[in-house]
Amino acid sequence: MPRTNFQDLLDAGAHFGHLKRKWHPNMAPYIFDEKKGIHVIDLNKTILKLDEAANAMKSIARSGKKILFVATKKQAKEIVAEKIKTINMPYVTERWSGGMLTNFATIRKAIRKMTSIDKMAVDGTLNTMSKRERLQVSRQRAKLEKNLGSISELTRLPAAIFIVDIRKEHIALAESRKLGIPIYAIVDTNSDPTMVDLPIPANDDAAKSIALITDVLVGAIREGLDERKKEKDKQVAPKAGKKPRTVEKATK
Repeated sequence: MPRTNFQDLLDAGAHFGHLKRKWHPNMAPYIFDEKKGIHVIDLNKTILKLDEAANAMKSIARSGKKILFVATKKQAKEIVAEKIKTINMPYVTERWSGGMLTNFATIRKAIRKMTSIDKMAVDGTLNTMSKRERLQVSRQRAKLEKNLGSISELTRLPAAIFIVDIRKEHIALAESRKLGIPIYAIVDTNSDPTMVDLPIPANDDAAKSIALITDVLVGAIREGLDERKKEKDKQVAPKAGKKPRTVEKATK
């Protein structure tokens, strides 16, 4: 499984927290020191938590379940979207629509609408519409795509959720907690780590820090998916040493 080391995190600036006056007291166990009024995160604890999160996500992926990634802040959205696409997991990087989890039935209706429009494009139904109607449908499809993102492939609630900056994504955090969905998150010194199931103490503002942590998690998930595929291949493959049975034709 991919691992990161102390120097990688240091080079990425993962140890830089917020100003001391902005800290959350519950982050005390993860703070190593203070320098020039800024808290310094204990990267040894970051590594421990990151490895723990990676192991958990690998297990979820191996079981065939989905992990939802949420990162709508400017410096994180493109990084997360690019990396998560490679493992085919759902993600939200534009805007979190209230009720996306707690009102999942309604969200599923919107997803079905988007799927319906896609089918219309394939079967030629759109070609039978007027130019104005096609434009309206196209705009509706674009709006749904922006709001729903890659969660259009979610047929059920995710098995877990990963959040970059729980202060910014407070609605996603609240919905996940309400539904009892396990929460993994990058938690900076100005946030409350007790709000999530597995906090990864690190700088949630630096692009390099976000990219490094996401890389480790994506690598772990990919390993879980590969292991799942290998297990499936073994189940469908014929047992070694056994030849397929043949039926001989009766002769007169």
